[in-house]
Amino acid sequence: MVDSQYYLPNDIGVSVLDCSEAFRLLSPQEKLYAHYLSRAAWYGGLAVLLQTSPESANIFVLLQRIFRKQSPAQLEQVATAAGLSSEEYQAFLVYAAGLYANMGNYKSFGDTKFIPNLPQEKLKAVVWASQAFQEDPTEIEALWNSCSHLLYSLGDKEKQLGLGDKGITTYFSGNCCLEDAELAQKFLDSQKLSAYNTRLFKSDSGGKACYEVRLASAVQKDCAAEGEDKSRCGRFSFEDKEFTVTRGDYAPLMENVCHYLNQAKAYAANDNQEKMIEEYKRSFTLGSVDAHKEGSRYWIKDKGPIVESYIGFIESYRDPFGSRGEFEGFVAIVNKAMSERFAKLVSSAEVLLPELPWPKEFEKDTFLKPDFTSLDVLTFAGSGIPAGINIPNYDDIRQSEGFKNVSLGNVLTVAYTTKKEKLTFLEEEDKDLFIKWKDSSFEVQVGLHELLGHGSGKLFIKDDKGKFNFDQNKVVNPETGEKVSSWYESSETWDSKFSTIASTYEECRAECVGLYLCLNNQVLSVFGHDGQEAEEVVYVNWLSMVRAGLLGLEFYTPENKSWRQAHMQARFVILRVLLDAGEGLVTLKEVTGQDGKPDARITLNRSKIRTVGKNAIHKFLCKLQVFKSTADVEGGRALYDEHSTVSDSGAHNFLRLRETVLLRKEERKLFVQANTKVTGDSVELVEYEGSAAGLICSFTERFQDDAEQLENNLLQLSKKDAPCWC
Repeated sequence: MVDSQYYLPNDIGVSVLDCSEAFRLLSPQEKLYAHYLSRAAWYGGLAVLLQTSPESANIFVLLQRIFRKQSPAQLEQVATAAGLSSEEYQAFLVYAAGLYANMGNYKSFGDTKFIPNLPQEKLKAVVWASQAFQEDPTEIEALWNSCSHLLYSLGDKEKQLGLGDKGITTYFSGNCCLEDAELAQKFLDSQKLSAYNTRLFKSDSGGKACYEVRLASAVQKDCAAEGEDKSRCGRFSFEDKEFTVTRGDYAPLMENVCHYLNQAKAYAANDNQEKMIEEYKRSFTLGSVDAHKEGSRYWIKDKGPIVESYIGFIESYRDPFGSRGEFEGFVAIVNKAMSERFAKLVSSAEVLLPELPWPKEFEKDTFLKPDFTSLDVLTFAGSGIPAGINIPNYDDIRQSEGFKNVSLGNVLTVAYTTKKEKLTFLEEEDKDLFIKWKDSSFEVQVGLHELLGHGSGKLFIKDDKGKFNFDQNKVVNPETGEKVSSWYESSETWDSKFSTIASTYEECRAECVGLYLCLNNQVLSVFGHDGQEAEEVVYVNWLSMVRAGLLGLEFYTPENKSWRQAHMQARFVILRVLLDAGEGLVTLKEVTGQDGKPDARITLNRSKIRTVGKNAIHKFLCKLQVFKSTADVEGGRALYDEHSTVSDSGAHNFLRLRETVLLRKEERKLFVQANTKVTGDSVELVEYEGSAAGLICSFTERFQDDAEQLENNLLQLSKKDAPCWC
């Protein structure tokens, strides 16, 4: 019997991401702008299939060809005739919905592979009984043969994403290891090239290692376009190895992105949006991260748009080395009422920043007030949908030019609702409080996490002219009492320097900021909480964090001692910090549940949050920031590894607790998103039911205009890459 963590249960939650009211209030021009931006995002999002696993694109095409011919309801009739039970057919639908929602066959949150929860011969029976097979058996059988083995395979390396022996990745060819990734990063730094939109492929030429760095671009030729630095592409010798930089990765998809961005430009609201789109087009045409950075600068200047969007190779969570971005694109509509609260938090930021536990020299010289808006998501293309975002991720822009924060309101509304009977690991008296205040506390935490977590802290940098952005003769490390002796060189970034731990370390720092500053009454008042109500919000926020730390054990892989999810590793680290604080602040004990199976209970002493808890987070957060500011990778890694180690020794047997967490885990919800459709001069919002079938229909209708050509492009891209994964 397959471990349940490797399939999606038939009763998985599927929720509609509702934005109908927000969309209705848009002007005709805004609706057209949102429509074409959404098209660009969805087509670009298909690159994630190729960024996830060798088989994802082929599975996607197989499903599309089946469901384009028959709806889920129509297919059920032939599936029943082929011998499937209703439970088996539902398992097939859930698998298909899961693949669409995660844009691949690995969970976006946790990076674990999932397979269909029905026998392979039953799934084959559905495929063979489908209308698509009846019309073209040769093609469908070839598609099935191209992916059916990997669709079900659960070899040790295939169970999770990772580099080398630790898992599967398509950011690197199958023969790459950590040393190759480190060497490639040094090469990219030497050329002042960002890794965000690249993949790395290694080959052997006469016994000498050769590397190809592929840039994602619509242009496939390697010659430079007008105004583009010719040194970006070509052959290079570096540390006795050969490197070749080429363009054209995901080329047909990038062409589609540029096509729809160009159409969106006609409906832009202002010059900043037009220039932003022009730079994005240049970026996706030429594979230029510099152009994307320019687009991001115009995006920052576009203050308070009604239709907000961002698109590109953005988050580096799923690159095992932590430097390459997954494609992501979102389009959302401002929720004015909620955004007013966040605007008040931004106004309070300069007062709140000095409250953070590091010396003022470790904070940015000037706080660049960002947009901070609450948005209702219309489109979010990628592997998953977060609750909040702080972007751009370019350190040089965030440090000196600014950033934006967004909270995704309609995601918060449905993603974190929990029924009492589904609440695990809490005492009964805490469950009602948790349900009552969970949404409110999470809103506060997301706001602080994004604005003052990711938005705070200074990086000490020495530029290429030898100039420092701090006084190296005076700034003292508060941990050692000595002058700061390390910093970032001009070619180094946070991601390139801290690489494999950069994402989770930064999420941990932001979460700690949220816990620390939610104790401030001014913050709570901004969100409308005062008196006893404010105390309840604080308690539930801290309780949520310690419970999340325990739940995080689901995302740890004992076989290779690795974490698969940045946020959950961060929350486990915080749990460890609070447990280590002692004095009865947090208690974690193993118990036997009412069903006779292993269970656990976690409790938080609310009377000690503002004393023992605050002091523990104060000390830990200061250390995190100092190591980050000073580019002290060795010190930061040692601190972080110490707290994220999962063992069966000490006061708590975390390896055994992990088994309990897996036993009682609940799958994250899948989201059904609407489509937009141009009819005459107007744009129609096409909505779907909140079910696996509804999610499937949304995807088959999303790409129906050029479905066959698009699917053939995906198959060709997958075929081109296939030898690289062997």
